[in-house]
Amino acid sequence: MLATVGAASLVVAFGFAGAARGATYKWVDEKGVVHYTDKIPTEAASKGSTVLDKQARPVKRIDPALTPEQRRARAVEEEQKRAAAKAQEEVARRDRALVSSYTNEAEIDLARRRALATIDAQIESSYSYAARLDKRKAELDKRREALGDKPVPHALESELAGNRIEIAKTTQLIEQKQKERAATVARYDADKVRWRELKAVTEANAVSASAQAAAAGTAPVRVAPASANGGSRM
Repeated sequence: MLATVGAASLVVAFGFAGAARGATYKWVDEKGVVHYTDKIPTEAASKGSTVLDKQARPVKRIDPALTPEQRRARAVEEEQKRAAAKAQEEVARRDRALVSSYTNEAEIDLARRRALATIDAQIESSYSYAARLDKRKAELDKRREALGDKPVPHALESELAGNRIEIAKTTQLIEQKQKERAATVARYDADKVRWRELKAVTEANAVSASAQAAAAGTAPVRVAPASANGGSRM
């Protein structure tokens, strides 16, 4: 049953009638007319409504159905919130690992030197290998030039091709290791800065806790050393 009520007195009357029918809904149509019914018509289901109790008091709000655009916007917003929460948790995880891994800045510097030593050794080895490749290339080029107009043997041509490939791969490896080195330096520098920030926060919290304990009268009592005559001073 649908009923349109225009007067406040009918709202009260409908409240008594609602006791027999159960839930009561308040909704507004396209013309702005307020309706009180025992169920929501299909054409009004997407407009939102208010559930009333037996005394015609609002107990629940049913929001209007979202449009496709609103659903897409909400989905994007929820995804952004999830991404932000994930990023925040990752920061917290890194902070915990940083605090548990180092007790002072010297340990961070030592870890950086060790990491860079490994990378520097790889770069040095690659440079040495590249030098040998360049030397071999010069020898192969000299042999090919010595042939003049004669056909280049397949073995020589094959070795020259392989040499060029190895030089290109080694050059690329050196570039990657140099980038890795720069990233390692930046990471440890950032770790040191963040460690200092976390250390400062920890110390500030400790001072604050100590001050609160002192204000509460739970701070340890300092006893002055005994005087020369056997007495004591507080």
